Amino acid sequence: MNRYGVLAFSLVSYAVGMGGLTYFLLFVGGWEFLPVSVDGGHAAPLPWALAANVALIALFAVQHSVMARPWFKQRLYRVLPAAAERSLYVLISGAALLLLAAGWHNLGGPLWDIQQQPWRLILQVLYGLGWTLAIASSFAINHFELFGVSQAVRNFRGDGEPRPSFMERWFYRFVRHPLQSGVLIGLWATPTMTMSHMLLASLMTLYIFLALQLEERDLAVELGEAYADYRRRVPMLIPSFRTAAPQPATPVATSYATRTALATDDSTVIFPS
Repeated sequence: MNRYGVLAFSLVSYAVGMGGLTYFLLFVGGWEFLPVSVDGGHAAPLPWALAANVALIALFAVQHSVMARPWFKQRLYRVLPAAAERSLYVLISGAALLLLAAGWHNLGGPLWDIQQQPWRLILQVLYGLGWTLAIASSFAINHFELFGVSQAVRNFRGDGEPRPSFMERWFYRFVRHPLQSGVLIGLWATPTMTMSHMLLASLMTLYIFLALQLEERDLAVELGEAYADYRRRVPMLIPSFRTAAPQPATPVATSYATRTALATDDSTVIFPS
């Protein structure tokens, strides 16, 4: 794959990745104009519908975490230019999200359905704010690096790869993983919680917490005391707004997702790492 091919591949991957992410957040919102939403889905006997939904989430989780691991990337570099590695991750992640949404099955009626105002509106606003936080967090570091476009552009120009820089910016001053915080809010903030939505939110939440353990383990190995200091001072997902000052002469990292420049070597949901 020459530099033109890498650039073209990165742009196609970016379109698929952003398309998959956009469709997924609308899917979670239960928007009625979609052919399939989290509250609807295909009809099937309950055991089959449950098994199919769990398999779709598991497929996304395995792809998202395995492809983000350093050992997998090292093997991928043998057959793919390094500048295209992130784009491949984004392409397959976007396709996995689209597959999850397209194959979703209906599990039953609502566990709660809040119609009273202003509570319904408040939950709908929180849903929007959660996904806004997730997307804004990618721009707080480097959105196009996270989605693989910057790497392809540098490769096209013949520029060398910059050394990773670690900064505390915006939301990363208050939580180590604001992107995942936003995803969690977007998953759970809903005035109508169906059985299908509960399954998705529960399993995705479990996956996020497990994936963050892998992500932070890799960061601790790579960044050493710099990340240990950041980890001591800044909470993982829920801000305390009382973060201590960094240790003198200690470089500070933001999040694993920041490192690679997001989705950072993202191993977690929706393109962290």
